[in-house]
Amino acid sequence: MDELHYQIDLLTAMNQKLATKEFMYHTICETSMSAFLFFDLKKNTIQMIGNWSAFFDFKVENRNDLNLIMEMYEEENEFEMQDIFFLEKKGEKYMQEDFKRKNSQIWTEIEAYAIYDEENKPAYKVLRFKNITKSKTQHEELKYMAYYDPLTGLYNRNYFFQRATGFLNKAKENNDRVSILFIDIDNFRQINDGLGILIGDELVQEFGQFLKSFEEDNIIISHFASDIYCLAIYDPRGNSSVEYIHEQIKERCKKPFLLTDNVQINVSVCIGVAEYPEASDELLKLINFAEIVMFKAKKNGKNSIQYFDNEILKDFLKNVDVENQLKSAVYRKSFEVYYQPQFDLETGKLRGAEALVRMRDEDGKIVSPAQFIPIAEKNGSIFTIGSWIMEESIRTFSMIHKKYQVDYILSLNISAVQFEKPDFVSVLMGYLKQYDVPPELIELELTESILIDDLNQIIEKMHLLREYGIKISLDDFGTGYSSLSYLKGLPIDTLKIDKSFVDTVTNDPVTRTIIESIINLTKQLGFETIAEGVETEEQYKYLKTVQCDNIQGFLLGKPMTASDFENMIIHSV
Repeated sequence: MDELHYQIDLLTAMNQKLATKEFMYHTICETSMSAFLFFDLKKNTIQMIGNWSAFFDFKVENRNDLNLIMEMYEEENEFEMQDIFFLEKKGEKYMQEDFKRKNSQIWTEIEAYAIYDEENKPAYKVLRFKNITKSKTQHEELKYMAYYDPLTGLYNRNYFFQRATGFLNKAKENNDRVSILFIDIDNFRQINDGLGILIGDELVQEFGQFLKSFEEDNIIISHFASDIYCLAIYDPRGNSSVEYIHEQIKERCKKPFLLTDNVQINVSVCIGVAEYPEASDELLKLINFAEIVMFKAKKNGKNSIQYFDNEILKDFLKNVDVENQLKSAVYRKSFEVYYQPQFDLETGKLRGAEALVRMRDEDGKIVSPAQFIPIAEKNGSIFTIGSWIMEESIRTFSMIHKKYQVDYILSLNISAVQFEKPDFVSVLMGYLKQYDVPPELIELELTESILIDDLNQIIEKMHLLREYGIKISLDDFGTGYSSLSYLKGLPIDTLKIDKSFVDTVTNDPVTRTIIESIINLTKQLGFETIAEGVETEEQYKYLKTVQCDNIQGFLLGKPMTASDFENMIIHSV
């Protein structure tokens, strides 16, 4: 009897232990946020375990019910899902795949485990369903961030490099071509500054979406930065050719982009093109070359396109070399001021001189101002250079004025960007006061390019300078933006006739007519005239005949050092 009680107590304890384990397993399954199907393949039974209702609103009682699950997911995944559901038919032990539900953003991870008996026959199977929408979304967001530009939705630079490198490798294998297009919106900075960053960003988005319409298997499009885009075309031809895309862009730019609050903006773009294999067989070089020629396209006008060639590259590399020399020269202060004399044409007496900057490279060779001045204006070093030239030439003329008691005119070339600085007038007047030079002996030479910006502000500053007694000269007249109609509204004292007119004055009747018209008009307006670039006796005699006031040029004096100019003064006083 005691033995029977013992057996009953043992069985009771074992049942309690099993019940506890079963409760624990069910609790784990139900709180795991997963749903399970347990198949006893030998008994042909199916058991649903875990958080089943969170996934499906029906029961799975036989194998055919698995079709109900498959119908809930994208049709393109049907065969993969069948392989997982019936992995034992292929002798597999484990399979796993992610599936997206139809018309939904819900993602499910499905895992399948098969357990085989001693004879290697399938005995049991478990299907596990897990909601991975959150992690999948995070993964997709990270993937998007890794591949796409957040502003436009186009490829970012890194992914563009990856895809374009694939194009290049494929082209090398198949002996095909690849075109790289570097695209920049014209005058985008003015749009951004004038209408605000939000409008600028919206324009970048809208133009990017237009470019996206060209996207094909053989065309990839990237937003590089700000208003810059890059395209790569594999085997460009037909509707994928550079010419076709350029024409489509020009057509689109004929219509304004409609933005928020009914803001309408007309834009134009410039495109640089570099192609494999002609330009290079390296992607980074192709992109760099396309960017280089894009800047060349900008010089040709709006909606321009420029293809890479070696001459453009040579010019670019030369400019880079000059820019490096310029940085070194600014650091070393290896600039010199030369003075080109100006003469009164009627009396033949010395009027004064124009101060001209010269730069020496590290080898001591003179670099032409035509090469480094535009670069200095672009990189901002013109402010340092211009300030130094003003002070140095004013100091030199102060010495000449006091030593020889002569009132010669000092003409200073002033860059447009230098003139537009708010403190320009105060800096100039500070130097004149420091070196005790009368303002009446200073003449500022301004080029016509200064007139294309804020004309009213420029004229106001001219009036202020003239109130101090400083003369204003309009340089290179007739070669740029101004016209005769400008003259009546400009507070100027002197007008310089450009060398390009003087060069042809002896053999071109049209040039003579233009020069005589300019001289007659300026006399009526009360201006002085200076003809620059006078190199021959014939030019000299003609200009004297038509009563030009002053001349400068190689005929009477080349640009010279301060000491040589002083020697000229000694012989003229």
